Order: sequence, then C-alpha cells, then structure tokens
Amino acid sequence: MIMGKVAWVFPGQGSQALGMGRDVAEAMPETKWYLDMASSILGYDLAALCFEGPEAQLRETQFTQPALLTVSTMLAHVLASHGLRPDAVAGHSLGEYSALVAAGSLSFAEGVQLVGQRGKLMEEAVPKGEGSMAVLLGMETEEIEKICQEAAEGDVLELANINSPDQIVISGATSAVHRAMAIGQERGARRVIELAVSGPFHSSLMYPAAERFTSFLEMVDWKEPQIPMVANVTANYVTDAGDIPGLLTDQLHRPVRWEETIDRLISDGVETFVEIGPGKVLTGLVKRISRKSKVVNFQGMQGLEKVLEMTKGDIVI
Repeated sequence: MIMGKVAWVFPGQGSQALGMGRDVAEAMPETKWYLDMASSILGYDLAALCFEGPEAQLRETQFTQPALLTVSTMLAHVLASHGLRPDAVAGHSLGEYSALVAAGSLSFAEGVQLVGQRGKLMEEAVPKGEGSMAVLLGMETEEIEKICQEAAEGDVLELANINSPDQIVISGATSAVHRAMAIGQERGARRVIELAVSGPFHSSLMYPAAERFTSFLEMVDWKEPQIPMVANVTANYVTDAGDIPGLLTDQLHRPVRWEETIDRLISDGVETFVEIGPGKVLTGLVKRISRKSKVVNFQGMQGLEKVLEMTKGDIVI
C-alpha cells in the first residue's frame, strides 16, 4: 500500500487519438452508456468518430472536446469500479471538465453539452489562420515574457500554458507568435514548435468566446467538489460551487498554471499522479516538475493492472 496521496489528472486537447476508448467499451460494455449519452446530446455517433474517425474531424476543436471528455470519464469509471478514489483531481484546460465530472461538481450530460458549446465558440472566436500557439522549451518564464513583450509589436501575444519549469506555451496573433518563435531560437531555446491548433487559446483573443460562454455556464446546476480539485487559473482548490462558472470563463482567456497546480498537490501530500486519458502529455509534465513523484498513465485496459498496483495494495480484477 502506498503511503502518500493519489491525484487523478486529466489531459486536454491534443491528446486525442484515433481508436481511443474502444478497448474499454469492449471490455466493460456498461461504459458504452457514456458514448450513447454523448451521441444523443451531440447529434452524431461519437463512438464511430472516436473509434474509426475520420481523424481530421476528430482533431477539430468542436469534436475533440466532447470526445476527450467522454473517453476520460469512461476510463475514470473503470478505476472507480475497481474501488479506486483519488485524494485530489485536476485537469489541463479541457481536462478540467473531466476533473469536475470526476469530483461530482458537474454531471456528465451537462459536461458534454458545455464542452460541445465551448469547442464551437473557441473555433469561432478568431478567423482561421489569424491566431496561433507555440511551445518554447528550455527557457524560463521570465525570459519568455520578455520575448512576448518584444515580439508583440502591437499584436496580442501572451503566455498561455505554464506547463513546467522549461515548457511554456505562448498564444496570440499568428504573426506575433512567429516573431516570438524566431527570437526564442536566436536566444537559445532548446526547441520551438508551433502547435497544430485552430486558434489562440488561453489568450485575450478568446475573450469574446468567454463572454458568450458565460450564459451556458450559468445554466448548470454546479455542486461543490466531493473530491478536492485544483483550478487552472488560480492553482488553488475550488471550495465554493458558485466560483466555478467564473473560473471556467477565465480559463478560456487566461493562462493554465499547470506547474503551480502540480506543486500545490505535491505540497499537500500527493505522491502519485494517474493521468486518465489518451497519451502521456501530463505524465511527462509531472516528471519535468518533480522527479520524486510517481506517475502512471491510464489510457486503456492494458494499463489497468499497473494503475491498480501503484495505487492500491491488493489487486482485484
């Protein structure tokens, strides 16, 4: 039995993968309920999209977001059905909605409705090609802030994701992002990569989307988290259900403070992080933030035994 606490963390957009959720649905047929419920809400066959594609459609924001929420919730259901319950939860950007469902603050059905609208509004906020994002590796936050100020030249250019000590994502007008990428390379960034996204997420260019999204958030019957949850924009615990709509509105146009989120959980005794969802993005980030932390990814039935072994004394399958 492990001595420290366990946190479940949920990935965001970019972690989607064709075929995600298929083995879970086949191994535990009751989890198909989530796919069927989401499909009835969205008006299209989400299982077919996740399992068979087309992959280009699965990458589109308005489809990616409900797909990831659904598959992450299916995976969390698998762990819960084996008696696991985390000591805390958090999610990266879109993953925050999966964390809210896991914490009991948001029903799954309402979550699907919200992220479906969120994805549409994010895609509509900025004309295609006018906004972009890039990740700079191997530079400190203060250096990148200076680069953003220099490269902006009157355009919007801001920090979007403070992911780890040496991985920062910037967001804003495409021309400004490109200028910052060039400056970063000149000043010794280990690597500079423009992200394959459809807009300048987590920047002030998303403010119109945030304003429109507020009305949808206010329609939800929010509940206080039954499991401690750390919010993206504050890197602090959510203690009042009434605060959640504001936090999620801010999240659209303010930075994701992921490094601080993980540091907060570690300072409160979390020793093991379980990434619940496709890919290993968050697993890698936690390792960059804290080499002492134990990390494990759960993205399908093959990984179940390892998760149980790391987070529970007796494995019962």
